[in-house]
Amino acid sequence: MPYVNIKITREGATPAQKAELIAGVTDLLKQVLDKNPETTVVVVDEVEMEHWGIAGLPVEEYRRRKAV
Repeated sequence: MPYVNIKITREGATPAQKAELIAGVTDLLKQVLDKNPETTVVVVDEVEMEHWGIAGLPVEEYRRRKAV
């Protein structure tokens, strides 16, 4: 039983987008590893921006620096 945990920043992903992620990951596991979709679990967690970091920086600061 595959378990996939997708973590994204909370920036307005719609329920439809999350459903598409869940379906896409489930399909990918079926295609690549021949895993049964009936036993595949996909969880989408939204993380507040202040709890997300990249390259040692809060994500918002990281994005500001990359935009320059």
